[in-house]
Amino acid sequence: MSDSSGWPSRVIRADGTVDLEALAGILRVTKADLVAATGRHLGDAPESSQECSEAVQLRFLALTRILERTAPWAGHPRIAFAWFRSQPLPSFGDLTAEDLLKMGRVSAVEGYLDRVAAGGYA
Repeated sequence: MSDSSGWPSRVIRADGTVDLEALAGILRVTKADLVAATGRHLGDAPESSQECSEAVQLRFLALTRILERTAPWAGHPRIAFAWFRSQPLPSFGDLTAEDLLKMGRVSAVEGYLDRVAAGGYA
């Protein structure tokens, strides 16, 4: 696997926006995959992600922060993204972190990660 250390600094620009091209490259997915993972449509993310609405950028930033927290546990951002998209979370009726993000429930995912980090159960 390629070196993934320091990857968030390559993804989040100085102005706080997410560089979708860079994130897609690290995760080895398409921009369409990233957009779909946030519950948006490709038309919501123009070629320059700096042109995205604030609401769309907030979802990309939330996704990046979730991956940033889970990548050390998973071993790589790509594996964290696979977890994000596919791992059912029992405490949320088997919804995935992706499902929760799409529903706008980022704080629920963050709370879940806080509990796991503190040694609690899902």
